Amino acid sequence: MHVAQVTAWDQAPKYISLPTPAPEPNEYLIKIFATGLHQVVRSRAAGKHYSVNTLPHVPGIDGVGTLPNGQTVYFSCFGPGGSFAEYITRPDAMVRPLPKGLDPVQTAALVNPAMSSWMALKARCENLPSDFNVLIMGATSASGRLAVSLARHFGASKVFGSGRNEESLKEVGLDGFVVLKDDPSETDWSALGHVDIILDYVYGTQAARLLTQINPKGRVQYVHVGSLGGTEMSLPGVALRGKDLVIRGSGPGAWSMGDMAKEIAGLLEALVSVGDQKVEIIKLEDVEAAWNKKGEGRMVFVP
Repeated sequence: MHVAQVTAWDQAPKYISLPTPAPEPNEYLIKIFATGLHQVVRSRAAGKHYSVNTLPHVPGIDGVGTLPNGQTVYFSCFGPGGSFAEYITRPDAMVRPLPKGLDPVQTAALVNPAMSSWMALKARCENLPSDFNVLIMGATSASGRLAVSLARHFGASKVFGSGRNEESLKEVGLDGFVVLKDDPSETDWSALGHVDIILDYVYGTQAARLLTQINPKGRVQYVHVGSLGGTEMSLPGVALRGKDLVIRGSGPGAWSMGDMAKEIAGLLEALVSVGDQKVEIIKLEDVEAAWNKKGEGRMVFVP
């Protein structure tokens, strides 16, 4: 079979041949139909993610394929064997049938960015009010846009967002938004009002400014999900002493792969009602040339 393989952290994957894997008992041999080039896939392939530290490396953490009986399935593979390949073996716990009406290519593109907010809300938030309000920091990113839809799926009464581009924020379907200024000290959060949940894909100085400025009416659960605006945050102690603030993170380690596996079926069902997103389909054989390409939509590779 053919795979994309990384042999040096500073180089794009190369299209090579490897033996087709043989499934162990309780595993499926899956013929891969589509797999997404997510941000975490790029980070792992560059040796910049805590989950990968050995070479050679086959990129990819999930995808859509078919079983020997012809059934179309979604699979997860956050481990050594990646999905940028023609075939993969996966245990039953990491494989789920695709619900009726869910497009395979859209599924390959969306499950990973959608899983970030799904797990943040399901595994890292507690006792959500029936009509909770949520703020999505980074609402115009791919993950942020999906977080808006999924927050409403979970029963959010109002969904607010933040981002740098005001026109893009107007297109997301928010109940209100805050424009992030280039200088975080100029970002004005005073009109935000109370939110019960903050899902943060930005972090850094913008997040510190937010947590310092907000004046909530009750408990706020802040969940760090991504670091588009920086990897460190310096938070004044008064922000912790002066308000009822719960701070958590969400990602592998904050929850287990088993926790995630239990949520795949529910997320797939929820995605049926999410509109199609921009996707660019690329042949796996062109992976080396296309790897560093920047497009408007999520890149999905097909063998």
